[in-house]
Amino acid sequence: MPVNDDELPYLRRCVELAAEALESGDEPFGSVLVAGDGTVLAEDHNRVASGDRTRHPEFELARWSAAHLSPAERAAATVYTSGEHCPMCAAAHAWVGLGRIVYVASSEQLVSWLTELGVPSSPVRPLPVAEVAPGVTVAGPVPELADEVRELHRRFHRGRD
Repeated sequence: MPVNDDELPYLRRCVELAAEALESGDEPFGSVLVAGDGTVLAEDHNRVASGDRTRHPEFELARWSAAHLSPAERAAATVYTSGEHCPMCAAAHAWVGLGRIVYVASSEQLVSWLTELGVPSSPVRPLPVAEVAPGVTVAGPVPELADEVRELHRRFHRGRD
């Protein structure tokens, strides 16, 4: 499923949130939860620098939606994110019944970038969302924003220059 031009502002906000995470000393990931009518419901960025490696924005938005939205509202919502959900976040997304996922950079792209930077592998296999949650509709990557996300990861892993 392709990404529509009217979705780019949500994705740009994800990149801004990822930059905010980086500026606060965290890994650069950001996500926005949008209702079926286009209303932004919640947003967050990575907070794993706290020591809790589960503090991914996609996981936080899944938890928020479970507490604040009906099953129908969750199903109609879209999660926009700077990077494709990791397996933990994809599972949370599916378990709470959220709708579509739209990401700027794929897990495959991220792994490639981190490998180029010499970053050690994650302790969790970077599976595509479709392998973890096959019933979730996914769109991405978004080439026009991917270089910005790549640069944020480069800055995080190579210093803030």
